[in-house]
Amino acid sequence: MKAVKRILTALLAGAMLAAGALAFAACGNGKETITIWTSGEDYKNEFYLSSLKEKFPDYDISLEYMTSSGIAAKVTEEGEDCSCDIILSEEYGYLYKCEPYLAELTDFDYAPFLDELVPASHKFTPELKNGGCIILNPQVLSDKGLEKPTSYEDLLDPKYKDLVSMPDPASSGTGYMFLRQLTNEWGEDKAFDYFAKLTDNVLQYTSSGSGPVNALKQGEVAVGLGMTSQAVKEINDGVKLEIVFFEEGSPFSVYGNAVLAGSAERKEVMEVFNYLSTTLCKEDNELYFPDQIFKDYVPEVEGFPTGVKYGDMSNDTMSEKERLLQRWTFS
Repeated sequence: MKAVKRILTALLAGAMLAAGALAFAACGNGKETITIWTSGEDYKNEFYLSSLKEKFPDYDISLEYMTSSGIAAKVTEEGEDCSCDIILSEEYGYLYKCEPYLAELTDFDYAPFLDELVPASHKFTPELKNGGCIILNPQVLSDKGLEKPTSYEDLLDPKYKDLVSMPDPASSGTGYMFLRQLTNEWGEDKAFDYFAKLTDNVLQYTSSGSGPVNALKQGEVAVGLGMTSQAVKEINDGVKLEIVFFEEGSPFSVYGNAVLAGSAERKEVMEVFNYLSTTLCKEDNELYFPDQIFKDYVPEVEGFPTGVKYGDMSNDTMSEKERLLQRWTFS
């Protein structure tokens, strides 16, 4: 009987050791775990994650995509117990909303960045300036026997029904920048009246800024309100798209990076944050988003429009954003 008990005890101990080993492995084989939430596009996320894993092979780094509004909602919901360590590529308006839960970056060198992009709180860092444009699929236009639109007003013509795609301002920073710009340019009532009419021709208000370009690539729509940088990348990759700007010019928004207050004491988190907010930020500026964010560096990307007229993006505050989005009922 004693022998049986010894055998059972040994088996139980072995099972416990095995379970512990599995749990240890599930936690990243003992590596420091760093969680990053991002609203960036797939190609940017792949670039950042592969670069970070190459630079920090001893850290278990995860990069999780969420919409801009989703990140802000989750941070404010979880508060001081937020399960995220770093926020990457989040629209400034939402970062202002998250400020109570962000670490003050007292040791970060903001000097290389344009002064107007540096937040007074020093709780996040500039990452990119995201410009918008009108993107066309010439083949779909030709197949439908349609001429190229030359103004926002043209897009209200019933012949464009279900052939327009736009990001949802309620979930996408890209979508909101179009709403913000036209509100500034035309006045709030006229802008909302316009979007009420445009909705009849919108196939779908997409949850992310990349949605319109994806719909254009699939030939689902003829016109997309989207990101200039993404359109340029697809064109350079051989996709037959065309970029145009209407009279109002290009809307734009600024995105940044931040560290959650509860993670700022971990040196591993700060190492990763500083690397992605300096070295990788500059590489991203050179590769994908060439609108100027550094004082002494203006990159050139093949096919990226030059001499772009930027629209009026004034009064782009969080309180104003929340007020406008309460009125937005079209998506």
